[in-house]
Amino acid sequence: MLDLNAYTCLGAALRDALERWPNETCLIEADREREKTRLTYSDFKEVALPLTRALQDAYFAPEDRAAIIMTNQSKWLISAYAIFYCGGVVVPLDYKLTALEQLQLLAHSKAKVLIVEYYLWRAMMQAPEFKKHAVKTVLVTEAPPGADLAGAFRWEDFRRKGDPAFVSRNREDVACIVYSSGTGGRPKGCVLTHEVYLEQCKALTAWYPFWPGVRYLSILPTNHAIDFMVGFLGPFVCGACVVHLRTLRPEFVRDAFVRYKITYVALVPMIVKNLEKGLRAKFAELSAPKRWVLNAMIALNKLLVGGRPNVELSRKLLPQVHAAFGGELLALITGGAFIEPSTMQFFFDLGIPVVNGYGLTEAGTALTLNDLKPFRADTVGKPLPGVELRILNPDGDGIGEVAARSKTLMSYYLDDPELTAETIVDGWLLTGDLGRFESHGHLQLFGRKKNMIVTAGGKNIYPEDIETVFDGLPVKEYCVFAANYIWPAKELGSEALVMAIRLEQNQEFTEALKEDLLARNRKLPDFKRVGGYLIWDKDFPRTASMKIKRNELAAQIGGNRERAQAVVSL
Repeated sequence: MLDLNAYTCLGAALRDALERWPNETCLIEADREREKTRLTYSDFKEVALPLTRALQDAYFAPEDRAAIIMTNQSKWLISAYAIFYCGGVVVPLDYKLTALEQLQLLAHSKAKVLIVEYYLWRAMMQAPEFKKHAVKTVLVTEAPPGADLAGAFRWEDFRRKGDPAFVSRNREDVACIVYSSGTGGRPKGCVLTHEVYLEQCKALTAWYPFWPGVRYLSILPTNHAIDFMVGFLGPFVCGACVVHLRTLRPEFVRDAFVRYKITYVALVPMIVKNLEKGLRAKFAELSAPKRWVLNAMIALNKLLVGGRPNVELSRKLLPQVHAAFGGELLALITGGAFIEPSTMQFFFDLGIPVVNGYGLTEAGTALTLNDLKPFRADTVGKPLPGVELRILNPDGDGIGEVAARSKTLMSYYLDDPELTAETIVDGWLLTGDLGRFESHGHLQLFGRKKNMIVTAGGKNIYPEDIETVFDGLPVKEYCVFAANYIWPAKELGSEALVMAIRLEQNQEFTEALKEDLLARNRKLPDFKRVGGYLIWDKDFPRTASMKIKRNELAAQIGGNRERAQAVVSL
């Protein structure tokens, strides 16, 4: 791989990667059974440089911001490379957000350029707020011929001849602005420098190296911190290949493992759990003699490998299981949410290690990772090289808030010095997660101190962002909390949102009011819905500017454990 210590910016490292491995395949893009695109590093360069020159001719200058809203595909990575080549700042936005939410984040980020898929741009054009957008240059991918693009350019046609000027950046310059939340509530744009990504990439590849011939299956959205790193930067600086699928239907994902001989894949815990269910169902369908042989081989594999994986041995003992994953898989990578230890153990016993990690957007990609020396199913691994962790105010069981210090931390929240000061104190990032250290220096997580939940799909849900859906609810006041924030449970995997409601004087909680609450709740995606409510009998504490004092209200409600029994499920 490239020596990342020699670089000051991502643009330079990626540029040299294209020169070093010109004939290696860097990208494969498939749609169902059909392969759409296959690019070598040299091909990638030939496609990217004319786009880069066109951006510069459109007065896209160093430090300008360019947002990308696309599903996983080669154009995402090509566009990001062109932005870095120009010295610009990439703003990766979630394509699953609503058009209104995307427009809000475009405005907050002050993006000068937007690169977006046609179906997403069409949805944005139909939003009432569309007329207010201030993006100067919009490039739309895969737009039908003759489509009305409202002044935007077709990405495929936005090209200029001539060599673009490479713009180098310093390590402390901004590389990306990544939003950890802020859809309908307080935008949380994490400002991440080139040093953050270079140091993170160096740390991750020290434990899990890539090399030419490695194939990484990109399933998580590229805007996600994990896939941006291990599905773009990591493979490219090592000469490896990224495989994109334009569909996530299970049968085509399974086919991709076999067809492309996948080496690594990153998955959210929910998908890992679904894979486990699928395998268990197939095992149950086996005849009694075959199931006996399978269980015997699993037991033998478990005995021989002990606490450290031996993938080569496991492939010989369980060839059909490994063949179903292509025969080259070294590990499943997961993080971003709670994963049951039993699921990790299930795959480890089959000789397919699940590499579990812990991180947050504010810390780049990851703070800890299992190095499998030994395998631990009950932890999120050890601090990565260069990461220092501390447990603040531990209780009698050694559990306290996890704080982190590293070169991979964000610089600040965009345009929010107050929130930045609350989150980074004396150089330490206060994660809001509760944990303690176990044997071998592994970190074990127990719950959250902050008012937030993490879904099984790895989504961060901030209650403040949910409340806008309930605007106009005919009550005196209401406030949404993470249930574990009010009643600390010191456990993960069963997180939910709860609404505290203060009725008007002499008002009753009628069936009509409950139906109104339910109807609004149903407008939210499943993973954002409020799980229950309670009626509070006191006015909410407020600041001089009439903002709810969330911490104080949560302390009042949580002070009486009987209140937890008063929560009515929705």
